[in-house]
Amino acid sequence: MRSLLAEGARVKLAGYPERPDWQTAERCESVETALTEVQAVIAPMTGVDESGFIRAVPDGRSRLRLSEAELRLLVPGTPVLIGTARPALREACARAGLRLVELAEVDEIAILNSIPTAEGAVYLAMGELPITLHGSRAVVVGFGRTAQTLARLLHAMGAHTTVVARDRAQRARAYEMGMIPRRFEELREAVASCHVVFNTVPALVITEEVLRAMPPGTLVIDIASAPGGTDFAAAERLGISAILALGLPGKVAPKTAGQILARTVPDLLGEMLPAAGR
Repeated sequence: MRSLLAEGARVKLAGYPERPDWQTAERCESVETALTEVQAVIAPMTGVDESGFIRAVPDGRSRLRLSEAELRLLVPGTPVLIGTARPALREACARAGLRLVELAEVDEIAILNSIPTAEGAVYLAMGELPITLHGSRAVVVGFGRTAQTLARLLHAMGAHTTVVARDRAQRARAYEMGMIPRRFEELREAVASCHVVFNTVPALVITEEVLRAMPPGTLVIDIASAPGGTDFAAAERLGISAILALGLPGKVAPKTAGQILARTVPDLLGEMLPAAGR
């Protein structure tokens, strides 16, 4: 918000308290007022639930809703930026003719966010495990942007790191980085002797069958987008500690998370909006 104000943008805020340093921004008491006569909408990285309610509201009191009725106040083609979008929001934006942009899927943002996400996942593991990560046996499931940063960090800390990935090129890259590559068909074997599993795949991959293959005391940290890729009910039944760790950048490094958006979102909007409206 400060970055946009510094670039001369008119900024309307919904759900924010009054602060002296925000006087140049226009505070709105409702989403409807905030969405009137705007060229772009920026929603939280945490997204909205299936009913359109925003889960993260700064003032802690307001319960704001971004539903289809509110979205139809926008001019068709208006960019709507959000961390991740649930199916209901995607469908509502499509029906209203809006341009939905999931920031978590923008390469520049995702790669930069992988740094605090990886550090946050490691921080959680260090707090939960009775051993050091150095010398531990860690399994990283998936090898996308965040998983690569996480695996590199674990490897650098001295963990014996196994990467489970479907893509052959990703497995080759893991091998080049000094890690142990495994196919998804080998997931049960990969976790059979590990201390900690980090899942980054947003699909059910840590099934009950996989959980049963883990040694007692194994820790599972799932950093995939909600609802994660772990059968948490099965983990509880089996006595396996499994943590769904969502929104780590904002939780473990809120200033860095904000700086990442401040560095990227204004340029992103500049590319999408007509020159006269920049």
